[in-house]
Amino acid sequence: MHCVRGPQAAVDTDLLVVPWFEEDAPGAIPGLDQASGGEITRALASKEFAAKPYDFFITPFADRSWRPRRLALIGAGRFAEYDSAVVRKIAAASGLAARERHIDRVAFVLRGRADVAGHAQAAAEGLTLSEFNVGIYKTDEPAPGAPPAWTIVMAEDSPDALPRVSQAVARGRVLGECSNLARELANEPGNALTPREFARRATEMTAEGGVKVEILDETRIAELGMGLLMGVARGSSEPPRLMVFRHDPPGAPASPVLGLVGKGVTFDTGGISIKAAVGMERMKDDMAGGAAVAAAMRAISLLGAPVRVVGVVPATENMPGGRAIKPGDILKSAAGKTVEVIDTDAEGRLILGDGLWYARELGATHLVDVATLTGACVVALGKTTSGLFGTPPDWVDQVRRVADRAGDRVWPMPIFDDYREQLKSEIADLTNTGGRPGGSITAEIFLKEFAGGLPWAHLDIAGTAWAEEAKPFLPKGPSGVAVRTLAELAFTSQQWNSKGES
Repeated sequence: MHCVRGPQAAVDTDLLVVPWFEEDAPGAIPGLDQASGGEITRALASKEFAAKPYDFFITPFADRSWRPRRLALIGAGRFAEYDSAVVRKIAAASGLAARERHIDRVAFVLRGRADVAGHAQAAAEGLTLSEFNVGIYKTDEPAPGAPPAWTIVMAEDSPDALPRVSQAVARGRVLGECSNLARELANEPGNALTPREFARRATEMTAEGGVKVEILDETRIAELGMGLLMGVARGSSEPPRLMVFRHDPPGAPASPVLGLVGKGVTFDTGGISIKAAVGMERMKDDMAGGAAVAAAMRAISLLGAPVRVVGVVPATENMPGGRAIKPGDILKSAAGKTVEVIDTDAEGRLILGDGLWYARELGATHLVDVATLTGACVVALGKTTSGLFGTPPDWVDQVRRVADRAGDRVWPMPIFDDYREQLKSEIADLTNTGGRPGGSITAEIFLKEFAGGLPWAHLDIAGTAWAEEAKPFLPKGPSGVAVRTLAELAFTSQQWNSKGES
């Protein structure tokens, strides 16, 4: 993927993709309608193309002096609403449409003079996201077209210098590729991606980026006193693993240290509190949070974040074997807190509790954990928005702003202390669930117990980790949510302080 600057007529490509706004007249881009033989005028007049978001119109160039072979207009909606989030989506939609047509070379045109570098990065992310193939195990259908050779075209009169925009394109390419790596992991079936295989692939993926990796086996996990993780793992014949990633750039200050913790349940049956059979096959993606942390660590290292970052991913299966934990069992965490297990299907918060403790032990000063944690969050926010919880408010707001820029829509949720009453146990420090009322909030209150008073934020991606319906910019399947947010957060450390204020 590369970036060029110059007239669109000079771009040597098979398909020139131009975002088109609802307000645009046929002559909005000088010479383009004439070069198409008046096809833009005809398509707009006939309503064949209305420039609604993701509308796609393709036509050959009639003017042979233009080097592109074909022109595609991609609907970009209203100009006033055109931002990086829109660019990312229409670039992804363009890439998917081009792959369906088996086009070898695609050039995407940047429009507008504001935030050219930001739009270039978003376009690079979107085009790269279109390369993901969810159907890797299919043998009786033709494979989708290979990813085209991508070019991003900036205007001749753009106020941004080509080197700066090219750097933004390279950054977007890394973030898009790492998001796709997380999607690949989340797409794997449970029999292929066991905790040990998850650890092996994450090691391979992150080591390539220069991340220091350590994998703790079940013996070491037990020595550390991680009774919550070991408890969840008991029901499976597959042993657990704890992945530890470190990004230690030369010259980085001792503090702050960003700690990323991801849920890595490679398959979740619910344990003894077993889930319904309908939809259980989707529980292969219960490690999407862990995949996001591993992929983000790779991006953080490749992009050279200036701050120290540690990543912790506890990985296990949650199975109803003969040694599985039972409702009413008591587990002791590495932090020393005892937990009465009320529901074995509330296992994610258990392993994250030990994971948060270990991130603190490794020196983290600011924490973010990400998990497909609660169905209650899906009920509250649906399938397009992740829940954001945490404390103090300024740290949560910092994470929210970064997520918005990264294209991972989040919404802050309350985390009032009086919800803690729902986690009271008669015989232990707390229960692992507070019942149905406020189910996502009480889950986060549980996690807060293990954050040690540090600035901490939680992303509940239960509704956003998997797209259940195909969209023009996102096929049905894993979304790669949170990778870009976690990676970009590592570049904002100059805005933090020890209290998490910005």
